[in-house]
Order: sequence, then C-alpha cells, then structure tokens
Amino acid sequence: MPFISRFILLLGALLISACAQQAPAFAPPSERPAAASEQPWPKNHVLGIAYHDVEDRDPDQAVVAVRTERMIEQLAWLRENGYKPVTVDQIMAARNGGPELPAKAVLLSFDDGYASFYTRVLPVLRAYNWPALLAPVGTWIDTPLNQPVDFAGTPRNRDNFLTWQQIREISKSGLVEIAAHTDANHKGILANPQGNLQPAAATRRYDPVTKRYESEADFQARIRTDVKNISEKIRKATGYKPRVWVWPYGTADGTSLAVVGEEGYEMALTLDDGLDTLDNLMSGPRFLVASDPDGEHFANSIVSVQAEGPMRVVHVDLDNVYDPDPAQQDINLGKLVQRMADLGASTVFLQAFADPKGDGLVHSLYFPNRHLPMRADLFDRVAWQLRTRAHVKVFAWMPVLSFELDSKLPRVTRWDPKTATTSVDPKQYKRLSPFNPEVRKIIGEIYEDVARLTSVDGILYHDDAVLSDFEDASPDALKAYAAQGLPGSIAALRDDPAAMQRWTRFKSRYLIDFTNELTAKVRAIRGPQVLTARNIFAEPMLNPDSEAWFAQNLDDFLATYDWTAPMAMPLMEKQTLAESGPWLEELVATVKKRPGALNRTVFELQARDWNQKDQADIDAVHLADWMGRLKRQGATSFGYYPDNFLDNLPDLKTVRPALSNKWNP
Repeated sequence: MPFISRFILLLGALLISACAQQAPAFAPPSERPAAASEQPWPKNHVLGIAYHDVEDRDPDQAVVAVRTERMIEQLAWLRENGYKPVTVDQIMAARNGGPELPAKAVLLSFDDGYASFYTRVLPVLRAYNWPALLAPVGTWIDTPLNQPVDFAGTPRNRDNFLTWQQIREISKSGLVEIAAHTDANHKGILANPQGNLQPAAATRRYDPVTKRYESEADFQARIRTDVKNISEKIRKATGYKPRVWVWPYGTADGTSLAVVGEEGYEMALTLDDGLDTLDNLMSGPRFLVASDPDGEHFANSIVSVQAEGPMRVVHVDLDNVYDPDPAQQDINLGKLVQRMADLGASTVFLQAFADPKGDGLVHSLYFPNRHLPMRADLFDRVAWQLRTRAHVKVFAWMPVLSFELDSKLPRVTRWDPKTATTSVDPKQYKRLSPFNPEVRKIIGEIYEDVARLTSVDGILYHDDAVLSDFEDASPDALKAYAAQGLPGSIAALRDDPAAMQRWTRFKSRYLIDFTNELTAKVRAIRGPQVLTARNIFAEPMLNPDSEAWFAQNLDDFLATYDWTAPMAMPLMEKQTLAESGPWLEELVATVKKRPGALNRTVFELQARDWNQKDQADIDAVHLADWMGRLKRQGATSFGYYPDNFLDNLPDLKTVRPALSNKWNP
C-alpha cells in the first residue's frame, strides 16, 4: 500500500478513536493493574520523551527516525495507559506553586527541525489535541532551499528540514512551543590532540596548530553569540523569545548553562535517564526514542524509566594505558575499550592522575591543568572512547588531598604523644592540609581544570580524604579547632572525651564540606548532572567508634554523595579467604540496616592481594564468588579494583557472568 494511503488510514482511525464517545477498547487506567515493574508516580514529576525525524521507507538511525505508524502506536499506548501530555506553561505554573502536574505527566519534544514534523507529526498532535515542543537548529533552517544542509559535517537534502515560514505556522497551532537547539553548535568540534570530535556546545575547542585549548572567555563568547542568534531567529519567526533550551546530543555544560540562564531560558533538556523534577528544570532528562521501537519495546522502556539500574564498576588505572609510544598507547586503549564492552560493565572509575610508583602521591596529571605537570593529555581521549564505544559512564577518579604541590604548602601532620612533636606520618598518605585556604584554592582549581577539559559523568573522591585521631596538627588546623570552641592542642582534645567526640565529628564534616566545594566547582563548569561517589574504608562502617581514626562516617556519606563506595576488600582487612565471605555479608548487612541505602552504595572488591609480597592477582573464581555473596545479601551495585586489561586479569569469562547484568550466552 502506498505510504500516503496508509498514513490517511492510520490518521483516520486515530481521529475516530479520539472522537469516539463509546467505551474505549481498552480498560480505563483505574481498572487496569499496574505493570509489575511500574512504580508509583512521584508528585510533580515529568517524563520527557525525545523524538527526531519521522519517516516510513527506511527510518534513518543516523537521525534516530521512527515510522509514522510506530509513533502513532506509541502515543496510543501512552494515552491508553494514563499518561498525560503537559505544556511548559503547566510545568512553570506547578513550579511557582500553582496547580500540581497530573500523574504520569509527559513532555513530548521533537529535535532538529525536520520537515516531517509539519507533514506527519502535527496532524497526529491535532488529532490527539496533544501539546509538544519543536526544537530547530538555526543554521539548518537558514539554509537556502537549493543547497544541502550541513548536518554536522554531512550534507543532507534541504527538503528534509522545515522552513522558517513553516515554523511560524506551527507556532500558531496552539499546540506547539518552539524551543532552541542552538544556532550553529549542533556539531562536533576537535576536543583533544588525538582527534576526538565532541559536542560543540559543551566542549572547549582544541587547536592543533597552537596546541592550545579555547580559553574560558572565548568559549563563553562563542556560546553567548550562538544563544543570542537562535533566540532572535525564533523571536522573529514566532513573536516570542524561546524559554526552553535543548542540548545537542543531550550533552550539557555548566558554563553554557549559565549563559543560557542569563539569556532568559527557564528549562534545559538533556538525554539523561530518569524523570524531571520541578527543582531540576535546567537539567531535565528525556527518554530518547531510538531504533524505531515496536510497541512492546517502547512500553517496557517507558515503564522502566523510573527504575534505577545497578552500577557495575570496573576501577581502572590509566597508568596502564599510557605509553610513551603513541602507537602502543592506542593499542592499550583499544584493549581497554574492548574489555569494558565485553565485561558488560556499566561504569568505569578512571584514574585521572599519574601514580606509576603506586605510592598514592600525585606528581602529575593526565589532563591540562594550572598546577602540576601533565604526564600526557590522555584522560579526555580515554573517557570519550569508553563512553561512546563501550557505552559506559565514566567517573574521574581524583585524589582529594594527596597532591605533590609546592613544598611550602602545609601538609597534614600527626601529633606524637610520646614526644609531643608533630610531623608527617610516614605510614599514611602524604596529604595537604585542607584547613589551609591556599591549599583549598589550588585543589579547587585542579578540579575546575578536570571539569573544563574532560568529558565525565561523575567524580570519584579517593580514599586519601582521611584524618586520624592524632591529625591534623598543623597550625591552620589548630586555629580551625579553636574557632569551633575546641581545645587548641591535640593533647587537650584527646584528654577530654566530649571534646574528642566533637573534634571527630567536626573533622568528618569538614572533609565532606571540602568535597562539596569541589563538587560545586565541577558542576559549575560541567553541569548539575555530574554525579559524585566517595570511597569509604570498611572499618568505620563496621565499627562506628573508629570514625575517630578515619574522620569518615557512613551516614554522612549516604546523605552527601550520589554513591558511597565502600572498599569491600576483605584480604586488605586481614581476613583469610575462609573468613572473607562472612565478612562481606556483615558489611552488606551494615548498609542494609539503613532504609534505601543499598540503592546508593557500590561495593568495591579487591582483585589483587596487596598483603602478598608479589601482590598476586586474586583468582577470578574467588572474585566471582564474592560478587555472588554480595548479590545474595541484596547488594545490586558493586565492582572491583584493579582491572588488568592488558593481561585479562581477572579472567573475563569467569568474572563476566557475576559482574554483568546483561544477558550471558
């Protein structure tokens, strides 16, 4: 049957269904049981749904197109299952204290500005009387009718895209609000020396001639020009300035977001997972309709949007990718990416600092920065390849205090009760004192640099953020204690049990507040969607009194970070292999006592026995058994460190069935 006839029949059936006064063919939502995996809809939450092109001969997945009949089937499923389309006006009114949003609120959006919106989508929206957003790209719509559109470097037929006249007509339909999808930044630009192309609206351009990155001022100026241009073009076409910003490729950037907000935008939409909330409108997630899904796959995806997938982590040393020979380095990177895909991991905690000696003291970094030597400009390249090739989330694994900076900067010092003297503890990480303002400033700038020039989903705070029950005895630290009404010497603090307890809690909170400062700096540049995780030692979890020895507290961590990452490493804690299983079960039980805590905890197992002289790798059979024990106790998120991707350790075939939650043949 020719397309036009089939489309008329489909649309006619849709109109009859929409207008029928008889009982619906499906049971109304109140009479239908919820799907087994469907969760109660939280108050004032919105499900964003992102469509692109709509075509029928062969839906082009380069533009994630869907067939018209599939789109109609999907909208029908939404309607019959109680989903309610809402407008931006309704969302804004609810945010400002007006009427609440209906349960199962849906915000439909159509990106890029394809002509199919005018010919195929708008008639369907009219039949349903459903509102939607349309987000065109300015320069694509500007393209003369006799020239191809420069579609991110690929020429596409001009008649695939709308004209400004059509957008003007669409905007007057009463159903469609026009949003902005950038003017000329829906493309990739050079992001690093290795040649990766990354989203222009969220990337500082790398210049291969000068070997320099775009300055922050130049980046902001480029973004501001783009935002002003698209805003004015939409205003001319519609009579109003747009208030919704749609990120190309769903990739947000905090610096760009600040510019967007300054230019009057009230919502910004990504392609992250989950539901949008009224307090998160500038980082709204959306479900991407891709691969032309049939009704069953679409329905399952929508129902599972609220489900938080477990985190399955592989913790990777970037030192093992680095090689002075670029060819060998590329080979190493290829092995890493392939292994992560084969393992079925969901997340990689990726080392952003160089530590070839393994002593935990950072002398250089793997990204351009203002304060330490750069061993190689490598982190962004590896992170991008992992995210786009292995399809994993990447957290930058970063130290908190263990940077080998200027020797004049104060270090954390330990008070020795035998000699009443202070010195750096040779048995601990050599850490900078967080109580010194200059230290905090410099470390903050390092975190700004990792955010500015790398592509990350999150930050993992290393286990070096610790203070013992004799630390920190530096002058700045003693002043900070005195300012809190505590004794001004370690001896006096330890002599008074009440003061000792207050001192412990103060230090735990102080380290958390410092990491919160660092998180704020990262999110200001990279965007509010960046997640946080922090390593915690097992001892303060199992024995709360030992908080004094670490300045770490499980409840504090759970309340602060998106993910708490216990070092679930039994052999490191002097457990035998026979004792390791019950020990892990006790660790999980400790977290389990706190309602919902397992959903925010990722247990990191050890893949190497550091107590052995040769630091032997742990047999993959033992590692898989530990994973099984964690799962049987109710833990769903876990991983291990380190992964030797160069030598297949731990053995992939043995550990994958236990690590991955994907289907295993």
